[in-house]
Amino acid sequence: MAKEISEDTAVQLSFKTLGGIAFLIATLVGMWFSLQADIEDAKELPTPDVTRMEFNMKDVNVRNTIMETRDDVKKLEERMIRIEDKIDDLR
Repeated sequence: MAKEISEDTAVQLSFKTLGGIAFLIATLVGMWFSLQADIEDAKELPTPDVTRMEFNMKDVNVRNTIMETRDDVKKLEERMIRIEDKIDDLR
């Protein structure tokens, strides 16, 4: 049996609860204005210019690093095979 809420329904809140609600609302409003101020500051900052040449250089560097890593993995794989063969010979 659910209670029906109407104009005559009484809601009882303590001062402690009201204070907590007021504090929560004040905190949220403060955070909102702080965030808006940070957004306005960020809009005024200069945008970083990444030239096409810089992008290409970084791309080439990443690709070279990947190729070197692939070669290192192949060398490690060959060494592992040799070690496994030596272990098999010892058995």
